[in-house]
Amino acid sequence: MKKAPIFLAPLFQERIWGGTELESQYGYRIPSAQTGECWAISAHPNGPNTVREGYYAGKTLGELWDEHPEIFGHFNSPRFPLLTKILDANDDLSIQVHPGDEYAQEFENGELGKTECWYILDCKEDATMIFGHRAQSKEEFMQLVNEGHWNDLLQRVKIKPGDFFYVPSGTLHALCEGTLVLETQQSSDTTYRVYDYNRLGQEGKLRELHLEKAIDVTTIPHTASHIEPISIQEKGGTITTFLEEDYFSVYKWDIQSSLELVQTQHFTLGSVIEGNGTLWTEEGEFPLRKGDHFILPSSIEAFTLTGQLEVIASHPNEKSQRMYEAANVSGDMARI
Repeated sequence: MKKAPIFLAPLFQERIWGGTELESQYGYRIPSAQTGECWAISAHPNGPNTVREGYYAGKTLGELWDEHPEIFGHFNSPRFPLLTKILDANDDLSIQVHPGDEYAQEFENGELGKTECWYILDCKEDATMIFGHRAQSKEEFMQLVNEGHWNDLLQRVKIKPGDFFYVPSGTLHALCEGTLVLETQQSSDTTYRVYDYNRLGQEGKLRELHLEKAIDVTTIPHTASHIEPISIQEKGGTITTFLEEDYFSVYKWDIQSSLELVQTQHFTLGSVIEGNGTLWTEEGEFPLRKGDHFILPSSIEAFTLTGQLEVIASHPNEKSQRMYEAANVSGDMARI
């Protein structure tokens, strides 16, 4: 089996709140000045990435998952479990919430739930985001929503570059204007809008809200998970562990010269968020630059990163396997 990283070509989604930061900061060729999302590592049918180069060039990530399970260490899942994005919030996103696995499987045609996390890549000075709410009961939540008392309901927090937030399913949230974020999430595209500032969509109509489903799945009262990043200084770089939770773990590799690493998981996802360098494996050297996204297959047990660069890395965890084993998923969605 090849001991080489698999580089993926980014795919872009236009959004009414999008902008041009994906082009100005990463050099991507974006489709318009309202480009909101770079789907960087995805096998979801709403935006599958293709392999950029090498032996598997032109294949989608979903095809690799189906045809070459050995690449992923035979991870026990009917579909690729994670999705990596970069979001450019040039305007405020809708106030929204995502369902958990059981609710999504029942009401969204076998879709996964959506637990996610954010690494703040960049933001304007004094930037904030919506993270949670103040309601203590469903009745209070519904009353504040129906009366439009958003400032009383919504909890706003300050953010700065380098911050990390864990956003479990059921968390009311929204990125706000002037924010660039790398998102690691379950492979899901289900979002319930609670409030959208009465904006008109591309067709000139108010965008759909999903209040009934949102109230069903929102965690009330809000509970925020406390994240304590742990950084370990190695010779040549720093490894920061942001999160090790049921669905995924997320790390930052900050390379100042040369960092030797060992892969103990089934496979690893990587996104270069700053700088340039080289990835070395038994098969050779592979240049890395800001904006590259890749997968380290299970065949790569040890590798070295050299140069000056920052990488956000992640991998799926055991709950993904247990959840998929228990799920009764059929049809085309069963295997992407």
